[in-house]
Amino acid sequence: MDLPLVVGVDGSDSSLTAVDWAVDEAARYGLPLRLIHASLWEVYEGAQPSFTTDRPAEEVMAEHIVASCVERARRRNPEVKVSGEVLAEDAVSALLRAAPEAFALVTGSRGRGEIAGMLLGSVSLAVAARAVCPVVVVRGADPNRRGALGRIVVGVGDSTGSAAAVRFAVREAEVRGCALTAVRAWRNPSQEPVDHMLIADDAARLREERASTGLDDALREAVREHPQVDVRRQPLEGPAHRILLKASAEADMIVVGAQRRHGHFGLQLGRTAHALLHHSECPVVVVPQPV
Repeated sequence: MDLPLVVGVDGSDSSLTAVDWAVDEAARYGLPLRLIHASLWEVYEGAQPSFTTDRPAEEVMAEHIVASCVERARRRNPEVKVSGEVLAEDAVSALLRAAPEAFALVTGSRGRGEIAGMLLGSVSLAVAARAVCPVVVVRGADPNRRGALGRIVVGVGDSTGSAAAVRFAVREAEVRGCALTAVRAWRNPSQEPVDHMLIADDAARLREERASTGLDDALREAVREHPQVDVRRQPLEGPAHRILLKASAEADMIVVGAQRRHGHFGLQLGRTAHALLHHSECPVVVVPQPV
């Protein structure tokens, strides 16, 4: 049985955008779609029935949010199997608990009630930093979200730390029938003290060559398994987060890895993933890599 694509919904415009994106993604893979709304109304109202026959407003609202999102998804693509449910827990816990049995978790970039001007909602950040499955934060302009640019970008660090992200990105490019750009950043040693300019030039060439070799190593297995994907390698000089943020403007999706240390329960995001989640101009996928 195919694992579902799980979407956190709260009725905000951002979560509705996430639903639309997830419907299209589920259709590409032939996956079922599971919509989750987490609500703690039962905790606040109490488990015992009240003396009035009126239902708590929070319960009615929660059910309405899920029902309207399910209907929205079915209208967008009637062929995608959609289910929805209200869970009596906080949003982060609900999504993290769903992660082990999800193809991926999908969230909007900001939730209902978030402070105006926030770059990223707290739920999206917490889930992306802790989930054991890929997490998609749907953000960016409409052409990027619609997949109109025909380009997936993956940030490649060392070969072991990026393996899961590379596999996800290659498969995504194959399913979409688009090109994949694999980027590995390297730093110019020009700021380091040297005795001669030629030494600095040689050091820069060596670092660029190492970055190129690193790309080849990280991509080798995935490219062999998906030979039809057009993979373009780009070793680029500069800070990784700046390079990838620039690339996001012309991408349908940007994929990065995040190491997950067993037994560590705090937020586990590197600087690059953190910057992309806050500032990317296209949807961001954070793929966990166990270490």
